[in-house]
Amino acid sequence: MIIDDTSEQLGVITLTEALQRASDLGVDLVEISPNANPPVCKIMDFGKFKYREQKKAHEMKMKQKQVQIKEVKLRPVTDDHDYQIKLKNARRFLEDGDKVKFIVQFRGREMAHQELGLRYLERAEQDLIEESVIEQKPKIEGRNAIMVIAAKKKAGK
Repeated sequence: MIIDDTSEQLGVITLTEALQRASDLGVDLVEISPNANPPVCKIMDFGKFKYREQKKAHEMKMKQKQVQIKEVKLRPVTDDHDYQIKLKNARRFLEDGDKVKFIVQFRGREMAHQELGLRYLERAEQDLIEESVIEQKPKIEGRNAIMVIAAKKKAGK
């Protein structure tokens, strides 16, 4: 089965006749479906086809958004105003579509009061519950308490 460059079916013709038609038009004969009976071939400019496919792939790649993990570092003794600024930055990161990793760092004697750091993470979780989803619950890893959140999927997208 042969399909010409205007997507019309020419029917079943011999290979030599198909190659002759392709060379008369100055284009290529491309086998589309080799497993069909009879095989399906199309008369087209293969270089132009590959170029268009490459352009489509490039445009699709340009439209993709690379998700990054932004870090917001806190301490158990972080003041309320500083916390609000960190929270505002986290909201901005979430609006941009990035993930936010909250880290509460403990130093020295602060290790004895790790519940204070976990309270900060739980407070951040409650403050951002409207626009985020918890990906990793608050947990303690060494001298840090860590929590990862991501933006909720928007209905319009």
